[in-house]
Amino acid sequence: MNTVRIIGGKWRRRLLHFSDSEGLRPTPDRVRETLFNWLGQDLGGLSCLDLFAGSGALGFEAASRGAVKVVMVENSPRVVTALAANARLLDADSQLEIVRADAVKFASSLRASGFRFDVLFLDPPYKQGWLDRLSPLLADLLVDEGILYVEAERELEACGEWRTVRKGRAGQVFYHLMRRGESNDAE
Repeated sequence: MNTVRIIGGKWRRRLLHFSDSEGLRPTPDRVRETLFNWLGQDLGGLSCLDLFAGSGALGFEAASRGAVKVVMVENSPRVVTALAANARLLDADSQLEIVRADAVKFASSLRASGFRFDVLFLDPPYKQGWLDRLSPLLADLLVDEGILYVEAERELEACGEWRTVRKGRAGQVFYHLMRRGESNDAE
């Protein structure tokens, strides 16, 4: 089993275990620290969607920092089992919802519900076209002022209607904070 450490909030320093899975790349501590500096340390009252949950690093970090609702979507049964075990370990069942589903099918199903999230974490497997498939669905996933966080194998200026407002790079990972319709004046 592999581990990832929650770096802030009420579960700070807690270790979470996750199993090996092809293409699983937990967001590094340094990148998560930067992301949550951008978002603010307190996500109280916000709802978050972690569409490719993997290790759960982003979703658990958001919940630790007060997000009222975090939905973590993952398609691998073994990875979902590890996410559920970590949620039980943290006693976070009321705050977290773990869903086993294909990301595009799940995103499409949200249209009917009308529910929108404040923050969307999008860290799909690289070089598989996930961002292109999901871009048309983003407006159905986020509130008008919603924030999109994207990790990719290359630098992005936009994803659908969302434009990069902050960006960084850590090794092979390019990470982006995006807002709807804003110009690219990324730091």
